[in-house]
Amino acid sequence: MITEPANVAADLDVAKIRDDFEILEREVNGAKLVYLDSAASSQKPRQVLAAIDDYYRHHHANVHRGAHRLSVEATELYEEARGKVARFIAAPDPRSVVFTRNATEAINLVAASWGRANLRAGDEIVFSYAEHHANIVPWQFLAQELGVVLKPVGLTDDQELDLNAMADAITERTRLVTTFHASNVLGAVNDLAAIAAMAHRVGALFLVDGAQGAPHLPVDVGRAGCDFYVIAGHKMLGPTGIGALWARAEVLDAMPPFLGGGEMISRVDIQQSSYAEIPKRFEAGTPSIAQAIGLGAAIDYLHDVGMENVRAHDEVLVEHAWRRLESLAGLSLYGPAPTASGRRTGLITFTLAGIHPHDLASLLDERGIAIRAGHHCAQPLGKYLGVAASARASFYLYNRLDEVDALADALIEISEQYARLG
Repeated sequence: MITEPANVAADLDVAKIRDDFEILEREVNGAKLVYLDSAASSQKPRQVLAAIDDYYRHHHANVHRGAHRLSVEATELYEEARGKVARFIAAPDPRSVVFTRNATEAINLVAASWGRANLRAGDEIVFSYAEHHANIVPWQFLAQELGVVLKPVGLTDDQELDLNAMADAITERTRLVTTFHASNVLGAVNDLAAIAAMAHRVGALFLVDGAQGAPHLPVDVGRAGCDFYVIAGHKMLGPTGIGALWARAEVLDAMPPFLGGGEMISRVDIQQSSYAEIPKRFEAGTPSIAQAIGLGAAIDYLHDVGMENVRAHDEVLVEHAWRRLESLAGLSLYGPAPTASGRRTGLITFTLAGIHPHDLASLLDERGIAIRAGHHCAQPLGKYLGVAASARASFYLYNRLDEVDALADALIEISEQYARLG
């Protein structure tokens, strides 16, 4: 049932965009693929695949280490990608962008380098119950190793971060406040500038997990007021195996190395070494060159589409999904209800009474519809909400309203089938 035009954002040509994603033409179990799992990993347009292919076919060599033409070209492409990341998040200095394998590694880098150098027993780290495991476990390492105190903050009745509770949790002992830009389960979008002000008021630093925010929302790290921001390339049309950490230059410059080896050094003697300037200090060994170039191509693609258009498209899709599903008997929705204020990104998490989310995902897969099921790497949030597992449909710039309808119609059909069996 298509209730609105398939091209839902005036400045976003979904049909043209879909032409760039060959995988969306696949059939799964005899049905046309409906891919609703972009929050786990987005699909890749042909322009990203072409950039990676061109690098390997025509420019491959190690970077920063050779005077020959191929090495120079590879280095130029790699550093050009770093500049694209900086511009994408409105960072003033590309030297403050460190390439990592993913957002998880970026957070671990901060924990292992800045955390071990600056935190002591009794210092506090404040975060929320709704964090991804990648923004909880690295801080647990520091709690176990250094005696750092972890202070989780709860949610409002609308299942958004409780800013009043966060303000109460932040004290003179707080050294780091860290939370998501957008939740991978609730879809909620945080007021970063407000949280930054709370952290900085007591001299704490502020780290933002942008794995779900950067693919869907315009990012300006200066306006956000954060000290660290991390991204995951594979969630924003880029390849797997590449992410990035941005940090304020003076903070990054004061941090000790994370890994030791080639390229991150200035001079090596048998007993001691001196280290390279940022960002090289944090990129030991041969980096993910092709993946960084692919991420740069993904950023080019998103820039051409326009992040405001991506956000507007998300809002239309999630509002339509919410309207279709909120009245379905036995179905529970999680996260704040969609509004025109942009309080959530393009995903919708739900449970259907009497059907385990894993079974529900399998039944949808039989109809060619791909969603995620499980705890979504957010087990503390599940315990907080009293939900051990849930199903999640996540949308992106290549999804259409008729695909949202396909999901809703399938859930209605599955619910009716189970009701008859019950």
